[in-house]
Amino acid sequence: VKGPAGEVKREFNHPKIKLNIKDGSVVLGVVKATKREKKMLKTYVAHVGNLFKGVVNAFHYRLKICSSHFPMNVSVNNNKLTIKNFLGEKSPRVLDIKAGVDVKVNGDVIDVSSCDKELAGNVASDIELLTKKTGKDVRIFQDGIYIIDKGGKLV
Repeated sequence: VKGPAGEVKREFNHPKIKLNIKDGSVVLGVVKATKREKKMLKTYVAHVGNLFKGVVNAFHYRLKICSSHFPMNVSVNNNKLTIKNFLGEKSPRVLDIKAGVDVKVNGDVIDVSSCDKELAGNVASDIELLTKKTGKDVRIFQDGIYIIDKGGKLV
């Protein structure tokens, strides 16, 4: 699907569900559908809707950088997100950003945007998981990066 915001490709593989393009519209259909096939059909309808929404208006995720114990430095260079001084660690945490996703750091907010909803959500969750703490009391050590906005849905 091509649009003003970009281009998104997706493959739909199901033996009984047929996808056709007629007169500029997408037609999904199945013959003698079982309950499971009806569920998959509705899932495909939602995916096609997200494809068309994404190429018109890109999906945006916002993440908040919270650092109370140690000042955290977050930067984006050459499709790599680097987090320095997370909880006083000497080695930086690095994340490779997937192709097709735009990541920007504005002060203490990280903006993730993409035409593909799944890519944008995956990169946002990867950033959030990059600052996951193990062995620490999360009530005290609340430092990290957290998703605060999922494309208009406040978290």
